[in-house]
Amino acid sequence: MQNTAKPGTLLDADHPDFMRLSAEEATVLGQRALEAVGYSGEDARITIDQLVDNSLCGYRFAGLPRVLAIATDVKTKQARRPVSIVRETPVSALIDGGNNIGYVAAYRAAEVAIQKAKTSGMATVGVYDSYYSGRNAYFVEKIVKAGLVGFHTSAASPRVLPPGAAKPMLGTNPICFGFPSDNGPVVVDMGTASFMWGEVMLHAHLGEPMPEGVGFDEQGRPSTDASKVLKGGVAPFGGHKGYGLSFAIQALGILAGAHLAKGQVRDYAFFFWVVDPEIMLPGGEFPKRMAEYVQQIKDTPKQPGVEEIRIPSERAMREREQRRKEGILVDKKVVESLKIIAAGGTIEYQ
Repeated sequence: MQNTAKPGTLLDADHPDFMRLSAEEATVLGQRALEAVGYSGEDARITIDQLVDNSLCGYRFAGLPRVLAIATDVKTKQARRPVSIVRETPVSALIDGGNNIGYVAAYRAAEVAIQKAKTSGMATVGVYDSYYSGRNAYFVEKIVKAGLVGFHTSAASPRVLPPGAAKPMLGTNPICFGFPSDNGPVVVDMGTASFMWGEVMLHAHLGEPMPEGVGFDEQGRPSTDASKVLKGGVAPFGGHKGYGLSFAIQALGILAGAHLAKGQVRDYAFFFWVVDPEIMLPGGEFPKRMAEYVQQIKDTPKQPGVEEIRIPSERAMREREQRRKEGILVDKKVVESLKIIAAGGTIEYQ
């Protein structure tokens, strides 16, 4: 959702198919549903904090609908172990996610990366045996607020078809960069798929058609039917360039231990690289220069009809503050499904 509202108007217009919830109401509803499917209070809190933040930042599919995906995933019903470090040095850690949801496992990994980078100047952290880590920007913003530069990738199970292929072989594989500046965090976050898998699942749940040219059925034929695309996959963004990025991110997943859980090199794994800018530019020089760089971009001469030049993450962070006041819109069908789960019932969500 883009911020096209004029000052003083609602960011998202009310609609009969949606409900407006405050951040607090969304948190309570989501946490109750997560606890009903077996996540502890602390793990549920960590997870729902990101999901609500995603909604506040304007990402419809990455908010409360993800609780439905978690509740119906077979991994949620399987045994979990505590997230634990299995190999480490002063500047690295390999973490066994213990089949915990990625919102929790990647959160713990970010904490480890921050501590090691603060102590040693830089850190590389990998996580395996996990799934669904949500929006990379959430973890990277946490890293940046600690005064560090962050790089984070997420490899996943196959959902994306290489160009010319009839079968998915790559994950949706997002990549994220984060930089501290004197004017606040600057975060660059993007998926390498033309359509994120959470969006496919939400479209299927709501019966909404997908855009032309991004989805394929299980025979590799183009399709706009989200229920058929769930059995097939989606294209990478930007043709061969997006494919190349996705390929590299999947390789970083191997470095993070993707194969250690089930012997599959194309599986979920999260990779973090974090550096303290002080080891390169001491005295707060980097955040100062980063702020200068951002201002130069925003001061670029504008084409006719353009009101401002935005930098990555500026829209999301701006909308977050507005939606904290206005509330967020959630599909009524999603709210109804969450209430069923919270009451101990089951739903279908693929």
